[in-house]
Amino acid sequence: MKEFSNKTILKPLWKEPIIKTISADHDLFKTLKQTVSPKHLFPHDILPNAKSVISFFIPFEEKIVESNIGGHYASKEWAEAYILTNTLITKINKKIDFLMHQKGHQTGNIPATHNFDNLTLLSNWSHRHVGYIAGLGNFGINNMLITEKGCCGRLGSIVTSYLFAPSENHISEEKCLYKINGSCKVCQTQCISNAYQGRDFNKHKCYQTCLENAEYYKKIGYADVCGKCLTGLPCSTRKPLI
Repeated sequence: MKEFSNKTILKPLWKEPIIKTISADHDLFKTLKQTVSPKHLFPHDILPNAKSVISFFIPFEEKIVESNIGGHYASKEWAEAYILTNTLITKINKKIDFLMHQKGHQTGNIPATHNFDNLTLLSNWSHRHVGYIAGLGNFGINNMLITEKGCCGRLGSIVTSYLFAPSENHISEEKCLYKINGSCKVCQTQCISNAYQGRDFNKHKCYQTCLENAEYYKKIGYADVCGKCLTGLPCSTRKPLI
Protein backbone atom coordinates (compact mmCIF):
# COMPACT_ATOMS: atom_id res chain seq x y z
CA MET A 1 0.00 0.00 0.00
CA LYS A 2 2.83 2.39 0.86
CA GLU A 3 4.53 1.63 -2.47
CA PHE A 4 1.37 2.48 -4.39
CA SER A 5 0.78 5.63 -2.31
CA ASN A 6 4.30 6.89 -3.05
CA LYS A 7 3.54 6.81 -6.77
CA THR A 8 0.52 9.10 -6.49
CA ILE A 9 0.42 12.88 -6.69
CA LEU A 10 -1.64 13.01 -3.48
CA LYS A 11 0.75 11.14 -1.20
CA PRO A 12 0.20 10.16 1.44
CA LEU A 13 -3.40 9.16 0.82
CA TRP A 14 -3.98 6.53 3.44
CA LYS A 15 -3.42 5.51 7.01
CA GLU A 16 -2.62 1.92 7.96
CA PRO A 17 -5.56 -0.37 7.16
CA ILE A 18 -7.65 -2.36 9.61
CA ILE A 19 -7.93 -6.04 8.68
CA LYS A 20 -10.34 -8.65 10.02
CA THR A 21 -11.05 -12.28 9.16
CA ILE A 22 -14.29 -14.15 9.65
CA SER A 23 -15.58 -17.65 8.97
CA ALA A 24 -17.34 -18.03 5.62
CA ASP A 25 -20.02 -19.93 7.55
CA HIS A 26 -20.79 -17.10 10.00
CA ASP A 27 -24.52 -17.07 10.73
CA LEU A 28 -24.92 -13.35 9.94
CA PHE A 29 -24.18 -13.97 6.25
CA LYS A 30 -27.57 -15.68 6.16
CA THR A 31 -29.30 -12.41 7.09
CA LEU A 32 -27.95 -10.34 4.18
CA LYS A 33 -30.63 -11.41 1.72
CA GLN A 34 -33.12 -9.70 4.04
CA THR A 35 -31.07 -6.71 5.23
CA VAL A 36 -29.28 -5.83 1.97
CA SER A 37 -30.74 -7.49 -1.13
CA PRO A 38 -32.57 -10.70 -2.08
CA LYS A 39 -29.74 -11.21 -4.59
CA HIS A 40 -26.96 -10.82 -2.04
CA LEU A 41 -24.37 -13.57 -2.40
CA PHE A 42 -23.10 -15.95 0.24
CA PRO A 43 -19.33 -16.51 0.46
CA HIS A 44 -19.88 -19.99 -1.02
CA ASP A 45 -21.59 -18.44 -4.04
CA ILE A 46 -18.34 -16.63 -4.79
CA LEU A 47 -16.06 -19.55 -3.93
CA PRO A 48 -17.66 -22.99 -3.43
CA ASN A 49 -14.92 -24.19 -1.05
CA ALA A 50 -14.83 -20.93 0.93
CA LYS A 51 -13.49 -21.16 4.47
CA SER A 52 -12.79 -17.53 5.44
CA VAL A 53 -13.55 -13.97 4.40
CA ILE A 54 -10.92 -11.24 4.72
CA SER A 55 -12.40 -7.78 5.23
CA PHE A 56 -10.37 -4.58 5.37
CA PHE A 57 -10.83 -0.84 5.78
CA ILE A 58 -8.39 1.65 4.23
CA PRO A 59 -8.71 4.99 6.07
CA PHE A 60 -8.06 8.27 4.29
CA GLU A 61 -5.49 10.71 5.65
CA GLU A 62 -6.89 13.78 7.43
CA LYS A 63 -6.04 16.16 4.59
CA ILE A 64 -8.22 14.16 2.19
CA VAL A 65 -11.09 14.20 4.67
CA GLU A 66 -10.76 17.91 5.46
CA SER A 67 -10.70 18.83 1.76
CA ASN A 68 -14.24 17.50 1.34
CA ILE A 69 -15.91 19.51 4.11
CA GLY A 70 -18.53 21.90 2.72
CA GLY A 71 -19.32 22.85 -0.86
CA HIS A 72 -21.69 21.26 -3.34
CA TYR A 73 -19.32 19.03 -5.27
CA ALA A 74 -16.95 16.52 -3.74
CA SER A 75 -13.44 17.96 -3.51
CA LYS A 76 -10.99 16.98 -6.22
CA GLU A 77 -8.80 15.35 -3.57
CA TRP A 78 -11.73 13.23 -2.39
CA ALA A 79 -12.67 12.23 -5.94
CA GLU A 80 -9.09 11.28 -6.79
CA ALA A 81 -8.70 9.36 -3.53
CA TYR A 82 -11.87 7.41 -4.34
CA ILE A 83 -10.57 6.41 -7.76
CA LEU A 84 -7.08 5.56 -6.55
CA THR A 85 -8.31 3.59 -3.55
CA ASN A 86 -10.54 1.44 -5.73
CA THR A 87 -7.43 0.70 -7.81
CA LEU A 88 -5.48 -0.07 -4.64
CA ILE A 89 -8.15 -2.52 -3.45
CA THR A 90 -7.89 -4.36 -6.77
CA LYS A 91 -4.10 -4.57 -6.31
CA ILE A 92 -4.47 -5.79 -2.72
CA ASN A 93 -6.88 -8.53 -3.73
CA LYS A 94 -4.59 -9.62 -6.57
CA LYS A 95 -1.71 -9.83 -4.11
CA ILE A 96 -3.80 -11.87 -1.67
CA ASP A 97 -4.84 -14.13 -4.54
CA PHE A 98 -1.17 -14.64 -5.51
CA LEU A 99 -0.15 -15.47 -1.93
CA MET A 100 -3.06 -17.86 -1.44
CA HIS A 101 -2.30 -19.70 -4.67
CA GLN A 102 1.29 -20.12 -3.53
CA LYS A 103 -0.11 -22.02 -0.53
CA GLY A 104 -2.40 -24.11 -2.73
CA HIS A 105 -5.57 -22.18 -1.92
CA GLN A 106 -8.11 -20.27 -3.99
CA THR A 107 -9.79 -16.89 -3.69
CA GLY A 108 -12.89 -15.23 -5.02
CA ASN A 109 -13.58 -11.52 -4.87
CA ILE A 110 -16.06 -8.84 -5.82
CA PRO A 111 -14.91 -5.44 -7.21
CA ALA A 112 -14.50 -2.58 -4.75
CA THR A 113 -17.47 -0.76 -6.26
CA HIS A 114 -20.17 -0.84 -8.98
CA ASN A 115 -21.33 -4.32 -7.98
CA PHE A 116 -24.94 -3.18 -7.63
CA ASP A 117 -28.16 -3.23 -9.62
CA ASN A 118 -28.48 0.02 -11.59
CA LEU A 119 -32.24 0.20 -11.02
CA THR A 120 -32.57 -0.76 -7.36
CA LEU A 121 -29.04 0.36 -6.36
CA LEU A 122 -28.87 -2.76 -4.19
CA SER A 123 -25.54 -4.57 -3.96
CA ASN A 124 -25.03 -8.29 -4.48
CA TRP A 125 -22.03 -8.17 -2.11
CA SER A 126 -21.95 -5.33 0.40
CA HIS A 127 -18.40 -4.68 1.60
CA ARG A 128 -19.91 -2.55 4.39
CA HIS A 129 -22.08 -5.35 5.74
CA VAL A 130 -19.29 -7.88 5.36
CA GLY A 131 -17.09 -5.48 7.34
CA TYR A 132 -19.75 -5.27 10.03
CA ILE A 133 -19.95 -9.06 10.29
CA ALA A 134 -16.16 -9.27 10.48
CA GLY A 135 -16.13 -6.76 13.34
CA LEU A 136 -14.59 -3.78 11.55
CA GLY A 137 -17.19 -1.41 12.97
CA ASN A 138 -20.82 -0.45 13.43
CA PHE A 139 -23.25 1.46 11.24
CA GLY A 140 -23.94 5.12 11.80
CA ILE A 141 -27.27 6.74 10.93
CA ASN A 142 -25.67 7.72 7.61
CA ASN A 143 -25.54 3.98 6.82
CA MET A 144 -21.74 4.10 6.76
CA LEU A 145 -19.49 1.86 8.81
CA ILE A 146 -17.74 3.55 11.75
CA THR A 147 -14.44 1.83 12.55
CA GLU A 148 -11.75 2.47 15.15
CA LYS A 149 -10.25 4.83 12.53
CA GLY A 150 -13.51 6.51 11.61
CA CYS A 151 -15.72 6.20 8.56
CA CYS A 152 -13.73 8.05 5.88
CA GLY A 153 -12.06 5.53 3.64
CA ARG A 154 -12.85 2.51 1.51
CA LEU A 155 -13.77 -1.08 2.31
CA GLY A 156 -12.73 -4.21 0.50
CA SER A 157 -13.10 -7.94 1.02
CA ILE A 158 -12.07 -11.24 -0.49
CA VAL A 159 -13.17 -14.85 0.03
CA THR A 160 -10.59 -17.61 0.39
CA SER A 161 -10.39 -21.36 0.83
CA TYR A 162 -7.68 -20.82 3.47
CA LEU A 163 -8.97 -21.25 7.01
CA PHE A 164 -8.02 -18.20 9.09
CA ALA A 165 -8.67 -17.96 12.81
CA PRO A 166 -11.57 -15.47 13.11
CA SER A 167 -10.63 -12.05 14.44
CA GLU A 168 -11.94 -10.94 17.80
CA ASN A 169 -15.38 -9.54 17.10
CA HIS A 170 -16.64 -6.20 18.43
CA ILE A 171 -20.08 -6.07 16.82
CA SER A 172 -21.76 -5.17 20.12
CA GLU A 173 -19.69 -1.98 20.64
CA GLU A 174 -21.80 0.91 19.33
CA LYS A 175 -19.86 3.84 17.85
CA CYS A 176 -22.58 6.17 16.49
CA LEU A 177 -23.17 9.02 18.95
CA TYR A 178 -26.78 9.43 17.87
CA LYS A 179 -27.47 5.76 18.57
CA ILE A 180 -25.61 5.95 21.89
CA ASN A 181 -27.16 9.09 23.38
CA GLY A 182 -28.86 11.12 20.63
CA SER A 183 -26.16 13.80 20.79
CA CYS A 184 -25.20 13.94 17.11
CA LYS A 185 -26.94 13.97 13.75
CA VAL A 186 -24.43 15.99 11.74
CA CYS A 187 -24.01 13.37 9.02
CA GLN A 188 -27.67 13.58 8.03
CA THR A 189 -28.08 17.34 8.35
CA GLN A 190 -25.17 18.11 6.01
CA CYS A 191 -26.35 15.77 3.24
CA ILE A 192 -26.70 18.06 0.21
CA SER A 193 -29.06 15.59 -1.49
CA ASN A 194 -31.67 15.72 1.29
CA ALA A 195 -31.60 11.92 1.09
CA TYR A 196 -32.28 11.33 4.79
CA GLN A 197 -35.85 11.64 6.02
CA GLY A 198 -36.03 10.35 9.57
CA ARG A 199 -34.99 6.72 9.43
CA ASP A 200 -35.57 6.52 5.69
CA PHE A 201 -32.72 6.84 3.21
CA ASN A 202 -33.39 7.66 -0.44
CA LYS A 203 -30.63 5.86 -2.33
CA HIS A 204 -31.65 7.39 -5.64
CA LYS A 205 -31.34 10.99 -4.39
CA CYS A 206 -27.93 10.14 -3.00
CA TYR A 207 -26.73 8.44 -6.17
CA GLN A 208 -27.97 11.29 -8.36
CA THR A 209 -25.54 13.57 -6.51
CA CYS A 210 -22.81 10.97 -6.97
CA LEU A 211 -23.49 10.97 -10.71
CA GLU A 212 -23.25 14.77 -10.77
CA ASN A 213 -19.78 14.45 -9.28
CA ALA A 214 -18.88 11.75 -11.80
CA GLU A 215 -19.77 14.15 -14.61
CA TYR A 216 -17.97 17.05 -12.93
CA TYR A 217 -14.75 15.05 -12.56
CA LYS A 218 -14.99 12.93 -15.71
CA LYS A 219 -11.55 14.10 -16.88
CA ILE A 220 -9.82 12.32 -13.98
CA GLY A 221 -11.78 9.05 -14.05
CA TYR A 222 -15.14 7.78 -12.85
CA ALA A 223 -15.78 9.37 -9.45
CA ASP A 224 -19.44 8.64 -8.68
CA VAL A 225 -18.94 9.74 -5.11
CA CYS A 226 -19.95 12.50 -2.68
CA GLY A 227 -18.91 11.94 0.94
CA LYS A 228 -20.47 15.04 2.50
CA CYS A 229 -22.21 12.81 5.07
CA LEU A 230 -18.80 11.40 6.07
CA THR A 231 -16.62 14.46 6.55
CA GLY A 232 -16.54 16.97 9.39
CA LEU A 233 -17.99 14.47 11.86
CA PRO A 234 -16.88 13.31 15.31
CA CYS A 235 -16.50 9.87 13.69
CA SER A 236 -14.81 10.92 10.43
CA THR A 237 -11.30 9.78 11.31
CA ARG A 238 -11.64 7.99 14.65
CA LYS A 239 -14.04 6.33 17.02
CA PRO A 240 -15.89 9.30 18.57
CA LEU A 241 -15.27 10.27 22.16
CA ILE A 242 -18.28 9.97 24.45
